Amino acid sequence: MHPINRIVYTSRQMGNSTTNRITPCSRRRLLRVLGAGAVSSVLGPFESTAWGASGKRLPSTPVAVARCPAYDGNLPTILRTMADQIGGLAPIVKGKTVSIKLNLTGSPALRFRGRPLGNTHYTHPRTAAVLATLLAEAGATRIRFVESCWGTGGPLEEYLLESGWNVRSLQRVTSKVEFVNTNALANPNPVSGARRYARFKVPGKAFIFPGYDLHPVYAETDVLVSMAKLKDHATTGVTLSMKNIFGCTPASIYGNDAGIDEPNEKPATGRDAVCHNGSRQPSKSAPQEINTAGDRSQNYRMPRIVAELNAALPIGLSFIDGVETMRGGEGPWISNLDLVKPGLLILGTNAVNTDAVATALMGYDARAAHRTGAFSICDNQFLLAEQLGLGAADVKQIDVRGLAIKDGLFRFRRA
Repeated sequence: MHPINRIVYTSRQMGNSTTNRITPCSRRRLLRVLGAGAVSSVLGPFESTAWGASGKRLPSTPVAVARCPAYDGNLPTILRTMADQIGGLAPIVKGKTVSIKLNLTGSPALRFRGRPLGNTHYTHPRTAAVLATLLAEAGATRIRFVESCWGTGGPLEEYLLESGWNVRSLQRVTSKVEFVNTNALANPNPVSGARRYARFKVPGKAFIFPGYDLHPVYAETDVLVSMAKLKDHATTGVTLSMKNIFGCTPASIYGNDAGIDEPNEKPATGRDAVCHNGSRQPSKSAPQEINTAGDRSQNYRMPRIVAELNAALPIGLSFIDGVETMRGGEGPWISNLDLVKPGLLILGTNAVNTDAVATALMGYDARAAHRTGAFSICDNQFLLAEQLGLGAADVKQIDVRGLAIKDGLFRFRRA
């Protein structure tokens, strides 16, 4: 299935000569295609009294917060309750293809104090298994775990094994589970038969790139789930469900070693040069930067890339794991980190709303001005998302269900 803003190209057809494929779409698909802000003017008001700078209503949907002191025991019960609090999973995923974007940032060889990756900065395999089970029970017809694995285009299953996951155990959760590394099209055992990248245009006025070429699995996705970790970030202030979507970009096109004209289907690096500092452009087969003379600093570019990626590829369900995590940065390559156990889970259907609540639980103001508060070294991704009409970041305008923010508060900023 190809939603109406998603145009599929061969690697030699990704220039300006393209043909839109217009297909009938439901309200949910139209929301995901146009971005929440654009749909509000077409389909009527959302549950919100928040208003953006343009005077348009900003989407605001319920966000569930719960205590969860450990990954074993009552995790399924807790997640079922949270899902019920936001309206249930069946209305979101029944009869749908669901892609679960994991958060596997950095090489699995990089560990913090020898701890398991899922207890520090990776998605925890237990939360992945439980969420997949609940999605299957809710009627999802296909469940795909997806991630652009650092430095490789090989099978995601192998990457998970290196990360300490029991892949066979995860496969036994439901027969509907599949795995796709979206870092390149070179996976020797591709789940999807599609062998072409899909173009995702940024609706409205983009900041850095007018669109992104991504793995075709995202064009086959009805509901995108972002499984994030509750963490600080050295470049974007915080990294939650929205920032997690940056990991959808393939290094074959956006990596330091991406091909000049065409994708490099054997990527072995990160994406700093193209995305963070703009010292080079993505492969010419993909949309090029709007203004190559613009600000090159990563603290300016990355919050904008995060916001516009979320406009181009909207999240249908945001899950944030704050059971065990780290504070002070996003991974063990950052200095002065701490292991912390906030004992929290956050779940919502609007990524901006969900991330705003998570940010407040961390003791930060999600609407802090650029270069202040949690965003003291960068621009605020949530204000930029509001500018694109994606959702309200003002927690006073968000219906928080379950545990109140004041009762779950766990300050990440050291005194």
